[in-house]
Amino acid sequence: MGKIADADLAPEGEKNFLWAKGHMTALSSIAEKHAKTKPLKGITVGVCLHVTKETSVLIDSLLLAGADVKLADANPLSTQDDIAAYLATRADVWAWRGQTGKEYDWCINEVLASKPDLIIDDGADLHVAANLSHAKSVLGGCEETTTGVVRVKALEKDGKLGYPIIAINNAKTKFLFDNRFGTGQSTFDGILRATSLLIAGKKVVVVGYGWVGKGVAKRARGLDANVTVVEIDPIKALEAHLDGFLVCNIAEAARYGEIFITCTGQKHVISYSAVKTMRDGAIVSNAGHFDVEIDVKSIMDEAKSVKQVRPNTDEIVLPSGKRIYLLGKGRIVNLVAAEGHPPEVMQMSFGDQFMSALYVYKNHSKLKNKVIDVPIEVEEEVAMSTLHSLGITIDKATKEQLKYGESWALE
Repeated sequence: MGKIADADLAPEGEKNFLWAKGHMTALSSIAEKHAKTKPLKGITVGVCLHVTKETSVLIDSLLLAGADVKLADANPLSTQDDIAAYLATRADVWAWRGQTGKEYDWCINEVLASKPDLIIDDGADLHVAANLSHAKSVLGGCEETTTGVVRVKALEKDGKLGYPIIAINNAKTKFLFDNRFGTGQSTFDGILRATSLLIAGKKVVVVGYGWVGKGVAKRARGLDANVTVVEIDPIKALEAHLDGFLVCNIAEAARYGEIFITCTGQKHVISYSAVKTMRDGAIVSNAGHFDVEIDVKSIMDEAKSVKQVRPNTDEIVLPSGKRIYLLGKGRIVNLVAAEGHPPEVMQMSFGDQFMSALYVYKNHSKLKNKVIDVPIEVEEEVAMSTLHSLGITIDKATKEQLKYGESWALE
């Protein structure tokens, strides 16, 4: 079962899997603890994630735990075809780079047709499909990213959530590291691969100052860019100001920015009206999960011409004659134009996914059909495993300190 681009790429995919696994020893050590007992034996796990070398290590961990894995990709342009080919030797995989919208939906429906017991998702497309089709086989699941958590919470609010979902993105071991350090680095990896231009001295505009925006802005400053932050939240805007960034609205930033990066998860934060005022040669990219942050449709509808000038870089000539360069079709640039997050940071996010999947399977009958946070014991195990993998030892609180921390008396 399944569909991939080229089965002959499997040997190259295995090399990349082994490279990632060698740098994700925290996740591997967690998985090895469960390899003998196989707590997921006989369980079908439906997975909708970006098919990268890091994801292959999570799939390996699920297989070691005894799961029957059915995998689809979480974005039409993010699949690494060699990894999909390798994983197809071990599981059912529906994933290839360059899918149409219909093909992408078909892949998700194929995973759902396998009647998964658990769902691990990134962006909530599989969760939404499962809940709207009232998939009765699903006992529970996990959701990886900010946008996906927003969507499953909306399902809960509308009374359409049919099983418990653990919000991986709410875990400190996820958003403090994956969102901030992972996206910060991999976003510029994608921009540099797509453009091969110097960042130092350029006017970089970061739209959104959540954890992703914080990481992107920090990396931009580290590359010696002149960084502006655009925000609608007054508290985040003030935080960006006190962090030393110029803060203004998108209309003002559009007039002078040279590289734009959206980090909001919200729709049309860069509108066509903003694009029209951009300087000739401005570069526009998106670091969010879905391709809605830039109003690509309006830009394309008004364009005089569009041509690809580099892999993942389209030159768009506006009616005024000005050119803008759109990276990765407005999709998530770190996965379209690069390889996504580094393995060292993804071992934490996927450690949370793996342990949360075990938790929700074991406890699903006790859980309400709600979006819940990652259990603290899961976060602590993931954090300690990561510290051990880095050779870091930390102290433990003494009995005296524990007692003092629980007392009102200053003795």
